Parts: sequence; structure tokens; C-alpha cells
Amino acid sequence: MPLARSLSVTSLSGLEEWDEEFDREDAVLFEIAWEVANKVGGIYTVIQTKARLTCEEWGENYFLVGPYMESSVRTQVELIEPCNAALRRTIDKMNSSGCKVYFGRWLIEGSPYVILLDVGFTAWSLDHWKSELWENCSIGVPWFDREANDAILFGFLTAWLLGEYAAQCDEPPHIAAHFHEWLAGLGLVLCRQRQLPVATIFTTHATLLGRYLCAGNVDFYNNLAEFNVDKEAGDRQIYHRYCLERAAVRCAHVFTTVSQITAIEAEHLLKRKPDIVTPNGLNVKKFSAMHEFQNLHAQSKARIQEFVRGHFYGHLDFNLDKTVFLFIAGRYEFSNKGADIFLEALARLNYLLRVNHSDVTIIAFFIMPARTNNFNVETLKGQAVRKQLWDTAQTVKERFGKKLYESLLVGQLPDVSKMLDKEDFTMMKRAIFATQRQCLPPVCSHNMLEDSSDPILNCIRRIGLFNTAQDRVKVIFHPEFLSSTSPLLPMDYEEFVRGCHLGVFPSYYEPWGYTPAECTVMGIPSISTNLSGFGCFMEEHIADPSAYGIYILDRRYRGVDESCNQLTSFLFQFCQQSRRQRIIQRNRTERLSDLLDWRYLGRYYVSARHMALAKAFPDTFIYEPQEPTSATGFRYPRPASVPPSPAHSLHSSPHHSEAEDEEEPYDEDLEAEKDRVNIRQPFNMPNWNKNQTVSLPEKN
Repeated sequence: MPLARSLSVTSLSGLEEWDEEFDREDAVLFEIAWEVANKVGGIYTVIQTKARLTCEEWGENYFLVGPYMESSVRTQVELIEPCNAALRRTIDKMNSSGCKVYFGRWLIEGSPYVILLDVGFTAWSLDHWKSELWENCSIGVPWFDREANDAILFGFLTAWLLGEYAAQCDEPPHIAAHFHEWLAGLGLVLCRQRQLPVATIFTTHATLLGRYLCAGNVDFYNNLAEFNVDKEAGDRQIYHRYCLERAAVRCAHVFTTVSQITAIEAEHLLKRKPDIVTPNGLNVKKFSAMHEFQNLHAQSKARIQEFVRGHFYGHLDFNLDKTVFLFIAGRYEFSNKGADIFLEALARLNYLLRVNHSDVTIIAFFIMPARTNNFNVETLKGQAVRKQLWDTAQTVKERFGKKLYESLLVGQLPDVSKMLDKEDFTMMKRAIFATQRQCLPPVCSHNMLEDSSDPILNCIRRIGLFNTAQDRVKVIFHPEFLSSTSPLLPMDYEEFVRGCHLGVFPSYYEPWGYTPAECTVMGIPSISTNLSGFGCFMEEHIADPSAYGIYILDRRYRGVDESCNQLTSFLFQFCQQSRRQRIIQRNRTERLSDLLDWRYLGRYYVSARHMALAKAFPDTFIYEPQEPTSATGFRYPRPASVPPSPAHSLHSSPHHSEAEDEEEPYDEDLEAEKDRVNIRQPFNMPNWNKNQTVSLPEKN
């Protein structure tokens, strides 16, 4: 079901450039989101990583607006006095009227200004504002929905802030306000209802109803046009939230979504076709030498191997040098994030590896936060035993080295049989006896509060992956976000990702997909789907994604069983790769990071803001629509040298020799240079003049 679009990722290379200067003396940008300086979801990453580029564009006229959260402010925000005179008067007026408004700099790249609104301090106005919302918009919010109550408080405070700022300006200002998601959307509705001089943009990162419907195991994408949206929202008791979201979409001057797949969803569920698709990016830091990120992979992999040695003590009957680390991470949505199909594919992969007598072992990590009460005692014991063995080995090594040194000093070759005495053997035997284990290595690293009803654990019980010696696939469920201060697996998420070999994200509902994007930037291959924004984006811009380490799983046009078989095939092919093939593939994957840099993708937000200003202030800002230009010059071709995937190679057996690999032609520098000519250089931030005509693609 193709969506006619005015501006989307297919026209990335043909987007217009702006070279003229733009007078921003009376133009300001407010970007409003619940995740500003408040890490609760993926939108936090969008705002945080995009801030530097937006600051370069708007300078001192860019302000982020979010909720005041004391714990976050204490560590992330430097509170200061506003330098903008109109804004200083605005904040003083609001504070004197019973609000608490804070101003400061967010301590991230770009150091953007932030305005933080204390919604709790203004809770006394909730009933009055609910009544006003009902009278003016006919939207009623039940008292028990705390999140919706916060959205009302935040929305009214945001509209108050923008209206007060417009009133405090000496001359009529040109204000652009960009709202993210339904939690901030009410502020947009109130701006339009009060006829404030504000150009409004609304971005949905995932529709409310879409997330709920997919979690309910419905055939979502094949029935998008058939849903009775009001009934579905009412049945799930989110009708008031849905009304807030839909009102923001309908009232916005410019409506955007983060991916083409979400644009199709929004057209049917929110009843408006997006004006622009604004894909999410990252701040990409390139290495001066190609081998640097490969070295980081080796270092992080060694740390994961140390954890594995402890976790599987007493059952470490597999070769860690022939062990492949897979992982899935993110919000614990068992079906939406594809954990169900991943587990089923692991069971089938385990069978394939066993019947083919493969010497490869797979360890699959599930990094998804769930309710726990502590670490698993057996898991902690494993790390203690590993440390004890290490200490014993170090002690024996020091004693052996001292005797060897003394023997050499007197000019004698050492008698190796006398280097280790009885005490050394006793110490080592005690250490070996300590590794004896009566139980299997645990599947879960923590004690789950709802063990008997946990979806992942119940699925593992059904498929029988219990980390036995016969299993070639081992599973470790870590129901907590990773931290460098953890006594169990002391690694940050970024370090952990760098140490793994493959990220697996077979999501059924994934509007964009930051997890595979982060893998790509770090040079780690990943599996995504054609129902995720990231997967669709990569299919548009890469002729053969799998050759670059981006495997796209078909979950839109295949049934669950067929998709599971395809995922199993991807995993089995990946297991057959030699070490050299994996290195080649990581090099190719890392080169794709240019596609995800905000310096490329940020131009869509630039277009959205200019389009909104032109609609809100037609006497000052003008644009002439035109047909989008083609996407030539922005598509990676299939690599000319041998692909790293065995699926495309001439070898019929996974047991070919390393010598055969060495004969395969591959020139890293030549291939990298060919890839570089297929992507445009990053653009400089545009500077526009007032009363100028700027050509933008035509709205359909």
C-alpha cells in the first residue's frame, strides 16, 4: 500500500540547498517534548543527538521545552538566567502567576538552552484546565489516568509560555514550535485554538493506537484500512489519549512521521497524510583509521567472554574463539519487538547446528528490563568462581616465575618437573573442585518477580533451551539495562554492542528502530524487518543490504512461520562465516553510518520548519512547490568484491578452509572509495532571507 508523499527519504539526494542568509532577529524555535532532559524513551535520543545540529542552525534562538524532573536536572542541566530579554520577562511573569519555570543549559553536545516546566507545582489548575479542554475541544480526560493528566498540565503550560513570549516581544515575532508525540501535542492544539502567532509542527514517532493494536496480536498492516479507530481506541480505554493525538495532528501546520511505514499507519489511524517524512539520525564520529573500531570490538568482546566464562563455569565445554554473540535489546514488548520470533528461530537454529555437527556455539543475550528483586545467586557465584580461578592462576604464575628467574640467575636450565611443588598442585586442585556444578547455567541472570508468567521465560521452557551441554545455542536473559557499575556485567550498552557479532531486531512494530541504527554506526551487523522504519530506509538506499551486514526480514508479506524460517536462515548463514568474512562485513557495515548522520538527515527537519513558517506567515516566508528530484547518487551498489555472506559465495559447505578465503579478491581501500562516491557530502546549515522564495517539493 504505497503512500503518495511530498518529501521523503527517496528524495534525499535531491533535496534543495539554501545558500542565502536568513534574518533570525525576530524568529525563534521552540522544540517541545516530554523527553527533554528526561530519559524515558527513544525520543530522548532523537532530541539529544539532533540538538547540536539545530543549535548550529538557530544559535541563541533555539529553546528546548520539557518537564522539570529534579533528579535529571541535578545531573544534566546547568541552571542560568535567560539572556533573551523577552524570554526573561516571560519566565518572570509566569513565576509570579503561580508557576515554576526553570531555565538553563542542557549539558549535552551543542549545550542547547532548555526551559523546564514544573507540572507538579501547577497541579492545582488541573480541574480548571480539564474543564476548559472539554468546553473548547470536547475532550474529556478521566481522573485516574496520571499520564494524561501530566499531558494536560504540560500542554497548558506550554501554550501559556508561547503566548506570554509572543506578548512580551517588542515587535510581532515569528515563532516556530515543534511538538513531539501526544504527551506534548495539547500545547499545539491550544496554540491554534487561541490563534497564537506560532508556526506549528507535530511529529509522531509511533501512533498510540498502532502500538496498542500490535501488542494485541492483530493482523495490523493488512487491515489498516479496516479498523474502526474510535471503537478500537475506546475498547483499549485510550480514547481520550487518541483524541489528544489526533487533534494535534489535525491542527498542525506541518505533520511529520519518522518513517515511511509510520506514514502509512498515520494516514489510516490519524486520518492525515504526513507532509514530510523525517527519519531519525545519530551523531556519527568517524575513526581516523579503519582498524580502530575493529580494535574496540575485540576489546569489548574479550570482556563479554570473561562474563561468559563465569556464567558457564563447570559447563564451559565449548570454544570461546568459535562462539558468536547475538543480542536483542529494547523495551520489553514481547511480540512488538520480535522476541517471540527470535526465540523460535533460536530453537530451529539449535537443531540445525546439532544435525550439521557444527563446532560453532551461539550465545543469545536478551537485554530487556523487567520486574526483578535481585541478582540470581547462581549467576553472582559464577563470577566469583571465575575471579577465584583467575587469582589462583596468577598466584601460581608468580611463584613459577620466581623459581624460573632464580634458576636462570645461577646459569641452569630449569627442571620443569620441579617448578610446581605439591602446594601449587593442591591450590589448583581446590580451584578446580570449586568449579564443580550440580545445576545447569541459569537462563536468567536475575530473580524475576513474575517468573511463572514471564513471556520470555515461558517461551524458553516451551522450546527447551536450558543451556545444556548438547545445546549449540545458549540463552542469557538479562532483565535490566546494562551499566558499567553492575557487579555482574560491568559494561555500558555501547561497549556491549561493540563486543557482539550480530544484533537481532525482528520487530513487528518498530516505527524507526534506533537499536539497529546504533549497531550500524558501531560497525555491528544487524537483522531488521520491512515493518521497521530503519529496515525500509536501508532497503531504499542499499542495493544488497545483506552484503553490508543489514539483513531485512520480511514480516509484512509472509506469515509468522515463514518469517521465522527466514530468520533461522539468516542466523545459520551468519554462523557459517569465517572470522575474515565477519571482519569484511563489519567494515562495510560501519561505512553505512554516513547514511544515518544528522548532517544528512537533519535537512528534513529544516524543510519541515521552513514549510511551517511559510504556512503560518505567508507574507514573510514563501515557498514554491515543485516535483521532487530523483534519488540518483544516493544508493549504495552491491559490493564488487566477494560478499561476506555464505549465501552468495561459491562454497557449498560451511567447513571450507581459511586458505580458500585468502584467495578471494577483496581490497578494503578500493571498495571503501567506491562507496564514498555514492553518498553526498554533509550539507552546511541553510541561512534564509525574509521575503525570499524557496523551492520545496510539491505537496500531493
